[in-house]
Amino acid sequence: MKQMLIDGKPGDSIGLDDRGLHYGDGVFETLAVIDGSPRYFEAHWRRLESGCKRLGIASPQRSDIESDILQLGGSLPRCVLKLLVTRGAGQRGYAPPPGARPRRILIRYPWPDDLERKQQHGVAVMVCETRLAGNPALAGIKHLNRLEQVLAASEITGTKFAEGLTLDQQGNLIEGTHSNVFVISEGLLMTPALSDCGVSGVMRDHVLELARKHGLPTGILQLPGSVLATSDELFLTNSVTGIVPIVRIAQRRLNVGTMTRSLQSLIAAETV
Repeated sequence: MKQMLIDGKPGDSIGLDDRGLHYGDGVFETLAVIDGSPRYFEAHWRRLESGCKRLGIASPQRSDIESDILQLGGSLPRCVLKLLVTRGAGQRGYAPPPGARPRRILIRYPWPDDLERKQQHGVAVMVCETRLAGNPALAGIKHLNRLEQVLAASEITGTKFAEGLTLDQQGNLIEGTHSNVFVISEGLLMTPALSDCGVSGVMRDHVLELARKHGLPTGILQLPGSVLATSDELFLTNSVTGIVPIVRIAQRRLNVGTMTRSLQSLIAAETV
């Protein structure tokens, strides 16, 4: 069911001079589309604009993005859309060319077929040996350079682990290879601070907002990797999977806790 639009037109290739291909020079968003409507679109759009601004890339027109989404996902009950914005074509060399014309690419993928099972029964995860480098200039941005995640994800390939958790160079917990992570301990909902590295996820921010709205204590903190051995509950988030409980980390087993289930119920009741 994969299908692609390039600058609003059907296609399956881009120019070999595209800076996204050469340097990972761009940003992306992954959208869950349900009944033709992208969930949390406002948050995705704000992050896309912010990422483009921080990288000095001209943001695409919102109306063009909305038209592309409608064209690829508007008639389907459920699908996943990946939106990429690259700086566009350029000559050899790292320096951004003046007047570069950004390129937008939208790709459609099928809905994950095992999502409900993971949300209900949880997943096993491991801590990856690959560490994330710190760079405040890129922290929080969902940029196209994902080599650290590629290396970390390769560690779980062929294993029984559904996700790999990553630490920074100091051993602090940061995120999963394609998710954010939450830790619950003594009734406090915590997620790692992302001031030096990591992606500020749309669902991460939404879970924090929901929790505060319903009176749950929250914290965005520097969390040492050792917190994984003492936490009461753990779960993963991203905008497609929502909340997925962690029920095993390495050899440690956990139950799906009451706060995790409560937050899942709050999200399930939404129309966003």
